[in-house]
Parts: sequence; C-alpha cells; structure tokens
Amino acid sequence: MNEKRRLLGMTLDELKGVAFEAGLPGYAAKQMADWLYKKKVTSIAAMTNIASAKRALLEKNFEVGAVPPSDLMKSVDGTIKYLYPAGPGNFVESVYIPTEDRATLCVSSQVGCKMNCLFCMTGKQGFTKNLSANEILNQIQSLPETEELTNIVFMGMGEPLDNVDELFKVLEILTASYGYAWSPKRITVSTIGVAKGLKRFLEESDCHLAVSLHSPYPDERRSLMPVEKAFPACDIIETIKQYDFTHQRRVSFEYIVFKNLNDDLQHAKALVCLLDKVPCRVNLIRFHAIPNVSLESSDLARMEAFRDTLNAAGIVCTIRASRGEDIFAACGMLSTAKKQQKE
Repeated sequence: MNEKRRLLGMTLDELKGVAFEAGLPGYAAKQMADWLYKKKVTSIAAMTNIASAKRALLEKNFEVGAVPPSDLMKSVDGTIKYLYPAGPGNFVESVYIPTEDRATLCVSSQVGCKMNCLFCMTGKQGFTKNLSANEILNQIQSLPETEELTNIVFMGMGEPLDNVDELFKVLEILTASYGYAWSPKRITVSTIGVAKGLKRFLEESDCHLAVSLHSPYPDERRSLMPVEKAFPACDIIETIKQYDFTHQRRVSFEYIVFKNLNDDLQHAKALVCLLDKVPCRVNLIRFHAIPNVSLESSDLARMEAFRDTLNAAGIVCTIRASRGEDIFAACGMLSTAKKQQKE
C-alpha cells in the first residue's frame, strides 16, 4: 500500500499540481490552501466546498498530515517544550515561550545537526535527516497554542539554512496571502552562516536574521563551532554588509556567554570592532548546561558589564531572559532522551 502524500506544507503551486492530478478545477488549489492554512482542518473530509466525490479521490492518495505532539514538558515559568514524531524512531522539539506581550515558538528544521557545536545537545545526536516542509510546518499548525503565536524563530534543532529548500516553502506559506499571511517581521531565521543558504536568504527573504557568533576570535569560535573553518564569522559579516538592514529587516547576533571563556571586557571590545558599521543588535544568552560538556554559564554581573560595553559603543545589546531551565531547556535534550527510550 502506497503511503499517502501530505498536503500540509505544500505551496499553492504544489496544490495546483494536486488539483490537476485529482481532476479538480484549478481554483480548487486555493480552496485547499484556505482549508489547510486558514481554517486549519485536520482531514480532507472537512473541505466541504469540494465535491464529495472529488474529496474521495483526494483521500485515496493524500491526507492533511497534521500530527499532534507526542509528549511535552512544561516549565514553572510557562515555557512548554513539545516533542513531535519525525519518522520511525525520530523526534524533534519545538519550544513555546509565552511572555507578557508576545508568544514565541522556536521551531526545528532537522533531526540532529551536522554542525557539532560544542555547547549544543542536538549536535551530539549527529545528523539524521532534513525535515520536510510538512514536518516543519506541523510544529506550528499542530501546536495547541497556535492561535496565540505572535512570533516564530527557526532556532530549534538543526541548521535552517542547511535545509533551505524546505525552509523556503514554509516561509512562503507563513507569509503568503493564501497561507498564514504573516508579516516577515514576525519571523526570525537563526543560522551559523551556511554561505550558499545565507546568500539566498538575504536575497529572497524579508524575514529577520540571527547569526550564532559566540566569540569574536576565529580560533576560539572554531573550538566552540567547528564550522568556523568553513564559514568564518568575518566572511559572514562581510556578506551581511552587502544588504540593507536599516528598514524592515533586522540582523542580530547570538552570543552564548561562557564563564571565564568569552565573557570578559576584552571579548566585548573585540566584538565591537568585529561588528563595526553593521546595523545590528547582540543578544547575550545564558548557557544551559548539557551532559559531558565542561562549559559553565557566566554570572550576571559579568554579562551586564559585557552588555554595557557594547551599548556604550553604540551596539544595542540585551541579555535574553533565561526560560525553561527546569524542563531540559537545551535544544535536543528531550528528543535525545525519547530516542534512547525507544532503543
């Protein structure tokens, strides 16, 4: 028996192909998109403005493909980590972060990750596969709090720009009038700076960009992030300088602060020099400990001194509030535990 193809995650052009295959009129693609992305139905049978006989034909080869989370962990601060199945024996996480004025979802793009950053639990899993547009979008659409979302960040498991084709399908659906019709200003894509994907993103998308930096020194960044060898931070910054970030789009740099490693004023001043003439902001992030890694989180006083040095130099810098520390907050920890249970 052939596995049914999933409609959720298809662009309007792809849905036109589905309509043609099923013998439906061309306008049925827009009808399907409306049912999928505006009404958020979970079955083809619910698409009641499509003739019942045609729905029956669709159901032979297709399904909506919305899958609820298989597990969750809720923090005392209201943060919720959801676990979704991603093929046999595989799981991915998304993290729902509500605050007073917004509700943000961190979305995964891969099962595991190729980048092997020292501080990241997902990298310890190794790389299994890219998520399909269906598996990425399902984290958003099947979220119990989906109607409350104000912002989406592709900053969960995996490197989004290493899965750029599927990512761009999802970005299209999120921002297109036939889809969610979100403003690109509500969406941020986080990356370590995969060169080919970064260039395409900068040229084709108006969504915000966040770059994982973590050190202004190449050798030190390489010790934390082996991809510094292939994608040096200085090259990433030079690429970014070629594009306009003064109006709709925003670029930020993510900087996890490690105790006695990258948290002194010398690092802060070097970061000021590295980001010279880049209209950006820097987010300082407290490190969440992971097993078998000796890195420690910096203390608040040092983080504040670091922040104040950047702000004094004209670079907007904030300390991101730490959320969900009591629920396997680091990316990849819950999915790793679930996978180990299955083995």
